[in-house]
Amino acid sequence: MVEGYIHSTESFGSADGPGVRFLIFVSGCRMRCRYCHNADTWQMKKGTLMTADELLDQAERYRSYWGPKGGITVSGGEPLLQPDFLLDLFRKAKARGINTCIDTALEPFTTQEPFFHTFERLMEVTDLLLADIKQIDPERHKALTGKPNDNILAGLEYLSGIGKPVWIRHVLVPGWTDDDGYLRQTGQFISTLHNVERIEVLPYHSLGAYKWEELGIPYTLKGTVSPSPERVKEAEAILRGEI
Repeated sequence: MVEGYIHSTESFGSADGPGVRFLIFVSGCRMRCRYCHNADTWQMKKGTLMTADELLDQAERYRSYWGPKGGITVSGGEPLLQPDFLLDLFRKAKARGINTCIDTALEPFTTQEPFFHTFERLMEVTDLLLADIKQIDPERHKALTGKPNDNILAGLEYLSGIGKPVWIRHVLVPGWTDDDGYLRQTGQFISTLHNVERIEVLPYHSLGAYKWEELGIPYTLKGTVSPSPERVKEAEAILRGEI
């Protein structure tokens, strides 16, 4: 029996994939993004152990609200750190006719085994990925997240090669990711991908900062102000190559 470490669930997600989604937040992440609003999901092997069937039974209570495009989205934490559980969950979801989506930063991606074979099989039962591009510059990415980004970009290129639908997400963080030069580099990279259905710029916010304080972790973006709606629209236009 395959079980996953589950942090929490939400019944009605409207911004995490098409339609209304049942959201599953898994535990565990190796990145340490300075703006993370789910720092309480970082620890590995912490949370409630649940089976795929337990989660799907819970999700299907709300199926009447999903509409024709809704389904389940697995977020976190980083879902790809529990690939065997995710594969079991999505295989059983597809058997029930449920749309499947992964919200991921792709940090665990590698073509090495045993990860890659499981990932290949997982993509066969995944309808959509919401993929974060945190920062295109390697050094700035490492300073922002604690991890390099070469394998993340390789993962996006792999998904493009197999034609797996992706929505690109980019958090606009003043002083870290909002430079026009970085945005243009990011847009140029996105333009080489052939599977991007949507580009979303998400404004930085500090709503999760209190979790850092509760965990006793210094929050290094204190005083950072959220970008204006106008700046968010401008950043989206740059990423799309419109300006």
